[in-house]
Amino acid sequence: MAEVRPHGPSVRGGEWVFAVIGLPLALLAGGYALAVLYAGALLSLTLLGLPFVVVALLGARALGSLHRRLVGRLLGTQVEAPAPLPRPPGVVGKGRSVLTDPVAWRTLLYLVLRLPLGVLGFVAAVILPLGCGWLVGFPFWVRLVQPGARPPGLLVAASVVLGLLLLLAVPRAVRVLSGVNRRLARLLLGPARSQGRVRELEAARATLLADSTDRFRRLERDLHDGTQAHLVALAITLSLADDALSPAAPDLARLRTLLVRARARTDDTITELRRLTRGIHPVALDDGLDEALPGLAATSPVPVTVRLDLRERPHPAVARAVYFCAAELLTNIAKHSGARTAGLTATAADGRIRLTVCDDGRGGASAGPGTGLTGLAERLAAVDGTLHVSSPRGGPTAVTAELPAHLA
Repeated sequence: MAEVRPHGPSVRGGEWVFAVIGLPLALLAGGYALAVLYAGALLSLTLLGLPFVVVALLGARALGSLHRRLVGRLLGTQVEAPAPLPRPPGVVGKGRSVLTDPVAWRTLLYLVLRLPLGVLGFVAAVILPLGCGWLVGFPFWVRLVQPGARPPGLLVAASVVLGLLLLLAVPRAVRVLSGVNRRLARLLLGPARSQGRVRELEAARATLLADSTDRFRRLERDLHDGTQAHLVALAITLSLADDALSPAAPDLARLRTLLVRARARTDDTITELRRLTRGIHPVALDDGLDEALPGLAATSPVPVTVRLDLRERPHPAVARAVYFCAAELLTNIAKHSGARTAGLTATAADGRIRLTVCDDGRGGASAGPGTGLTGLAERLAAVDGTLHVSSPRGGPTAVTAELPAHLA
């Protein structure tokens, strides 16, 4: 659920406008919701009951969309629109879809709760300031009503002081009620938590699929342009070596040169294949993370202190994600941090696995758009994981990945 909270006078002014125009809107919307509930209960035993409720819920959805735009425009909080209503075939199917739509029922609840909030907002923004003006001008109003009357000085002082105190409390009251309206809109007008979670997982899965497709394309290109070229060159070299073994006049010096070249080609091909297969499934993971992570840390040019407490063996997909996460973070440290030492801590207990990679480098790392950390966070999200970055300027940096040890 996305929220944008701009700052500045426009939002403050919008809060006052929302409080003022909120009363008539709250009365209309709240009256609509209460009428729907009351009439729906009365008609529930008749043939008109269900069709009436279906139409009323569709109207509630439309009112929810209106209120989302109002909250976004005046309160500066953009509430994500819920998923569109499913449209199964048939009248009965469509009616059942509307009746079981949690968004419409939550919107009805929002419209009911907006009724008292709208009244309170109007009181805070309009009635209370008018009351403050009456209290501060109490002596003037008394003289206006009763010419020549002199109210007691203590009463005048008390009314002025009370009016000023209430006047100072008015902006705070408007802000508090605006905050309540923001939270209520996010809670009831946006997607249900389960729907939001499904959207996040769908986006993460799509990211993972795109990343996997890109990886396979790179692998195919590397195999074609690199490994295949090495093998072709090796085959040509062996063919030349075979020619050098001519029974008539074998050229041993040329044969030796070709064999040395063939051996070098073979070594290059083996190295290339190891590099490529490491990106598919690290062989070290066959023995578990407790063996793979120390081996990974040993290859880092920055000295890494490893602390492991892996009481549970995670799902293979989770273990793979943790391994590649650690590999990328250690690579980032070596390339960008300027660190002298680093630390890698991994724990697995109570169904959760946590990986923390820290360093004493220059800091300033961030998971902004287009950065490697953002891509890493998206890949972790595909296995329901999260990434937290703490990297103030000047360091130290600590990046923590937390994942479920087992996939549902």
